[in-house]
Amino acid sequence: MSGQKIRRGGKSVRKAAAAQNKSRQVRAAKARTGSVLDTVMAIQPFSESQLHSIFLAVILGLAAVLIWMVASFAGLPAMARDQMAQLSHQAGFELHNVNVRGTNHLNELKVYQIALADRDQAMPFVDLDATRDRLLQLSWVEDARVSRQLPDTLVIDVVERKPIAVLAKPDKLVLIDMTGRELERIAPERAKGKLVLSGPGAGQQVAALTALLDAAPALKPQIRSAEWIGNRRWNLTFKTGQVLALPEGEKPSAKALTTFAQLDGRNRLLGGKAVAFDMRATDRIYFRMPSRVDAIEQSGTAPRPLASASPAPPAPKTAQKEDN
Repeated sequence: MSGQKIRRGGKSVRKAAAAQNKSRQVRAAKARTGSVLDTVMAIQPFSESQLHSIFLAVILGLAAVLIWMVASFAGLPAMARDQMAQLSHQAGFELHNVNVRGTNHLNELKVYQIALADRDQAMPFVDLDATRDRLLQLSWVEDARVSRQLPDTLVIDVVERKPIAVLAKPDKLVLIDMTGRELERIAPERAKGKLVLSGPGAGQQVAALTALLDAAPALKPQIRSAEWIGNRRWNLTFKTGQVLALPEGEKPSAKALTTFAQLDGRNRLLGGKAVAFDMRATDRIYFRMPSRVDAIEQSGTAPRPLASASPAPPAPKTAQKEDN
């Protein structure tokens, strides 16, 4: 026999075929993965440079958070805060501008004074909630929204209160809203054409008075002022100077005002000879003529009825009101 050597351990035909098949599968998987990534990159709206900027910002943000956490665990939050503030200043993220929106009556200078109290402060450390709380203390501000507009602007959206009437106080006139909140002191000239309220506690009755006047919308624009009497009822003064005394209670006063509107529509009471109308009685209306000068509220006893206030009444008689 010849001296030919037989090599053992070599790859069989089956093993070689399996290895080649596996290589083909790996190459196919890589091709599919690459095509999916290419498709995703083609669909997304950012350019490659924008993606780099976004990833960089995310990395820097995570690094800042990590620095803060490490410093906090080490008992050095002040140092971490200072470091973050320094980084923000270097990047231009500090408060320089204020954008105020939604103001009409409010003096914007007061808003700027509040917002710029944190001027040159690093934007991440501007306390938005504290700024909003200070804004809500302004009389005209009903609500406010404070937000950051990076890199250096604070945006303030203001919802103002709506003036509904003028409150006459012993030494001044002030605008008030539906809740009775005093908004601003005004001169008598600015009060012209506005409903003027007077009497102790009148400011807290604005909503109730508004509901009362809504019961007679035809009379509403003719009313010049309303006086809250004894913390229980209203005297209404019309632009003609005539006074209407209403009874106590929400429903009785609304019914009386509606009845007066009907009487005025039929008999033209406003602009007539009577200077005052007393409807505190449930079924009568009393007229006060110019010859009488005593006030309605100070009448000590019930006066003599001069006309009926029942539905569809005849034309009321005009006569002087008598006092006992």
